[in-house]
Amino acid sequence: MSVRRLAEDSVQPAGFAFSADNANWAESTIQKYPEGRQQSAVIPLLMRAQEQDGWVTKAAIEHVAGMLKMPLIRVLEVATFYTQFQLKPIGTRAHIQVCGTTPCMLRGSDELIRVCKSKIHAEQFHPNASGTLSWEEVECLGACVNAPMIMVFKDTYEDLTPERLEAIIDGFESGEAIPVGPQIDRQLSAPEGGPTTLLEEKASPPAEGGPAAGAAPQGPGAGGSVEGEESNAGRPRTGAAETDPSLVGMSKGTGGTAGQQTETAIDPSAGASRPHAGSTGGEVDGPTGAGGKESGGESAARTSPDGDEVRRDGRLQSQERAAEAAVVPDVRRPGSEAVTASPPAAGDGPAEANRVSDDVLPGPAATDHFEAKDDAGQAAGSAGSTLEGDGPQQAGEKPGGLLALADGQKDDLKVIRGIGPVIESKLNDLGVFHFRQIAAWTPMNLVWIDNFLNFRGRAIRENWIRQAGLLVARAETK
Repeated sequence: MSVRRLAEDSVQPAGFAFSADNANWAESTIQKYPEGRQQSAVIPLLMRAQEQDGWVTKAAIEHVAGMLKMPLIRVLEVATFYTQFQLKPIGTRAHIQVCGTTPCMLRGSDELIRVCKSKIHAEQFHPNASGTLSWEEVECLGACVNAPMIMVFKDTYEDLTPERLEAIIDGFESGEAIPVGPQIDRQLSAPEGGPTTLLEEKASPPAEGGPAAGAAPQGPGAGGSVEGEESNAGRPRTGAAETDPSLVGMSKGTGGTAGQQTETAIDPSAGASRPHAGSTGGEVDGPTGAGGKESGGESAARTSPDGDEVRRDGRLQSQERAAEAAVVPDVRRPGSEAVTASPPAAGDGPAEANRVSDDVLPGPAATDHFEAKDDAGQAAGSAGSTLEGDGPQQAGEKPGGLLALADGQKDDLKVIRGIGPVIESKLNDLGVFHFRQIAAWTPMNLVWIDNFLNFRGRAIRENWIRQAGLLVARAETK
């Protein structure tokens, strides 16, 4: 997927607010979700903002983040991930989405794209000179049987030819009303030329005890029997060699009949009683079948519904537990005092007691917004920034020993795994210039740094303290 970024500041509006009707709609939409899950309304709210302004602006993203009380970065992630959101201004009258997936491509979507390039703009997402029309190529739009097709906002136009698309584009430019759906003599997705079945009048009810009038004789040996013949009414008309009925497929025997001997030779129940994958350990945990009886008894294994014994104390499980203990600090474990959600309501089960809210982990607050930039294009330090000061209290303990300037030549912090040029710059701004500073941190200092950088556990997972200590020791050895 291509990189999707917000439009330049020069085209961004100063603010955003839903209209009165849209604001009422947004509030009612938020109320559809259970308490604590209102942030699930982020996609419908962004879609309504796009329908109101024509595209998703920075101000709209900030407004939706404020309504849902969620970090700005979370809303920005949604807006930049889903291609249904337009992040730059598009045509005010029509934004034409041309399906270029295989069915439409085989039916001539390339010609439709050439029409858009010649009549609108040579590049996608660029409005025409008057700003009324724009276009883009998209993936499948779901009307493959009526290929090729386009979509304009919420309406589809199908069974297109280049000439018909030119007329549609001219119609949007002039404000003409254009019928949606198939652009040929076709009813929705019915066969071309009209229905091919149920064309005869319904026969009269059969007389009691006998077949309907004019019906073919029934039963074995009856004259005119059509037993074995196939109906071709619903089959497409095609001359492709692959659809030739005389060809014998892999599963057909001589004369087109299924190879019954081959099929019946395979016992479908064979192996049904074998233990499923992972039921017992390999060489490390003992021979197959010896699982939990030799190393831990009943407490080291459980019995699955189909009677198989499943190991729970093997080498991989031990490694998993050790890795989790090394990565996840106690302050972030469900059930700890630092992050445990409020007590469950009456009637909630034991599982509810340890449930952690989605947004209890430290990070940017719902009041943050995009950084303003000065004339030189540098970040000007937004007053709403919540990395320090006015945001939620950071977990952990801020490290001491921060420096205003480097003590001599500063160390190349990028040597530490997980630190790149941007993170190194942020650490320098904080007052961290040397490996020895990081090596002197406590685990709680590292938790604070991880949250300060909004790393969601990466600094802890990469164990920056240990890496810095090794680098200090190496330098002293030299």
